[in-house]
Amino acid sequence: MSAATWETIWMTIVSMIAVAILGVLLGLLLFETTASENIWVKVLNAVVSFLVNVFRSIPFIILIMLLLPITKNLVGTIIGPTAALPSLIVSAAPFYARMVELAFHEIDRGVIEAAESMGATGWQIVYKVLLPESMPALVSGATVTTISLIGYTAMAGAIGAGGLGNLAYIDGFQANNNTIVLVATVIIVIIVFAFQFIGDFLVRRIDKRTL
Repeated sequence: MSAATWETIWMTIVSMIAVAILGVLLGLLLFETTASENIWVKVLNAVVSFLVNVFRSIPFIILIMLLLPITKNLVGTIIGPTAALPSLIVSAAPFYARMVELAFHEIDRGVIEAAESMGATGWQIVYKVLLPESMPALVSGATVTTISLIGYTAMAGAIGAGGLGNLAYIDGFQANNNTIVLVATVIIVIIVFAFQFIGDFLVRRIDKRTL
C-alpha cells in the first residue's frame, strides 16, 4: 500500500512540474499572440489554440492509448509509473494553459501599459508584471490541475501504470477484495485534501488582497 501511495504522489508531482512549465509557456504564447495584427502571428495563435482545444477534449483513457507508441519510444515501456508521465503531461498541460491565459487576461491593462511606458522590455513585463500579478490565479489553477492529475493517475493505474489505481483494480476489484478498493479510495481522498490545503495556503500567502 505504501509503495502504491508513493507511486501516485510521485506521478502527480513530476507530471505537475512539467505541466506547470508547459502550461505557462503555452498560456503566455496564447496571451501574447491574441491581439496581434500580424497575419502569421494570428495563424500561430489559431494553430496553438486549436491544438490546445483538441487535447483538452480527448478523454484521458483514450489519450493514453493514442500515445502508447510515443510512450514506448520515450521511456522504453508502456507499463509502470514512468510510462504514465507522457499521457499525464499531454492531457493536463493544455488544460492549465487555458487557465494561465485567462489569468494573464485578467491583469489590469493599465499596469502593463505603465511598465511599457517606463521602457520595460517584453521579458521584463513577463517576469516583473504578468507572473507576479497573476501568481494567485496561477497557483489556484495549478491546484485544480493537480487534483485532476491525481484522478488521471488512478485511471492510468487501472491499465498498468502503478499507483493506487493499479492497486485498487488488480488487488481490489479483480480479486474481489472491496477492503483494498475502499482503503485506496480513502488514501486518494487524503492526498487530494493535502494538495488542496497546500494550494489554498500558498494562495493566501501570495495574494496581496488578503494581506
